Amino acid sequence: MAVTMSRVVQKRIAVGLTLKRLTLGQAALWAVILVVLFVVLFPFIYAITTSFKTQTASYDGTMIPWLQYQPTLANWANEFGSGGPETFKALSNSVLIAGSATVFATALGTLAGYGLGRFKYRIGNRNLVMWFLSQRFMPPIATVIPFVLMFKQLHLLDTPLGMTIVNTTFTLPFAVLIMRDFFADFPPDLHEAALVDGATQLQVFWEVALPLSAPALVAAGIICFAFSWNEFLFSSVLAFLNAKPYTMLIAGSDAVRGIEFGFVSTRLLIAITLPVILSLLVQRYIVRGLALGAVKG
Repeated sequence: MAVTMSRVVQKRIAVGLTLKRLTLGQAALWAVILVVLFVVLFPFIYAITTSFKTQTASYDGTMIPWLQYQPTLANWANEFGSGGPETFKALSNSVLIAGSATVFATALGTLAGYGLGRFKYRIGNRNLVMWFLSQRFMPPIATVIPFVLMFKQLHLLDTPLGMTIVNTTFTLPFAVLIMRDFFADFPPDLHEAALVDGATQLQVFWEVALPLSAPALVAAGIICFAFSWNEFLFSSVLAFLNAKPYTMLIAGSDAVRGIEFGFVSTRLLIAITLPVILSLLVQRYIVRGLALGAVKG
C-alpha cells in the first residue's frame, strides 16, 4: 500500500513539473511573440501618432495623445485641403500605373507560365525560367540609362504608358514563376480528358486551366501590384511631372527647415491603405495561391 502511494505521489510530482515547464515555455513563447509584434507594429504606431502632431511636436518622441501631446488634424487637412490636387493626381497616377502593370504582367505571366508548366522546349524549360529570373538578378539601376535613352526616342518620358512598361518588365518574373508552379501541378487527367472531348489546346487553357488557376492568379496579381505600387527608382528618373506616382510625393515631403515628419507619416499611411485593403480582401486566395507548387517546386 505504501509503495502504491509513493508511486502516485511521484506521478503527481512529475505531472506538476511537466505543467510548470509547459507554463514557463508558453510564457517565454508569448514574450517572444509580443516583442516581435511590437517591433513589427512600432513603425505603424509611430506613423499614426506622428501624423497627428505638429512639426515641433514630431521631434519630442512622445507617443500618447492628450497626455504627452495635443493631437491635431492639420497634417490631414493640408494633405486633402490645400495639397489635395497634387495628392489626388499622384494617387491616380499610382493606381493607373500599378493597375495597368499588374494586368499586363499577370496576363503575360499566365500565358508564359502555362507554356512552361505544360510543354517541353528544346532550349530547355529551366533555361527559359532563368531568362525570366535574370530580369530580377540584374540590378535595376543598371537599366536606368538605357530606359531613359529609349523612352526619349519613343517620347515616353514622364508618361503613364512608359512607367507601365517599366513596371510590367520588372514584375513579370513573379507572375511567370507563380503561374508556372501552378500549371506544373495541374492534373494531367483533366487536360487529357478535355482533349479527348474534342477541345483544342487554347480551349483547354481558357475553359479548364484558367478558371482553376484563380488562387494563383490573384496571388500573382497582388504581388505584381505591390511591387509596382512601391516602385521609386525609375519613377525618380523617368517621371517628374505628369506621371509622378505617390512614392515621389512621399519622397518630396521636405522643406527649408528639414523633413516634415507629420506630412511624411500622413502620406505613408495613405500609401499603404489601398494595398492593405486589397490584401485583406483576397487573403485566402493569396495563401492558397502561394502554397500551390510549394512541394514539388
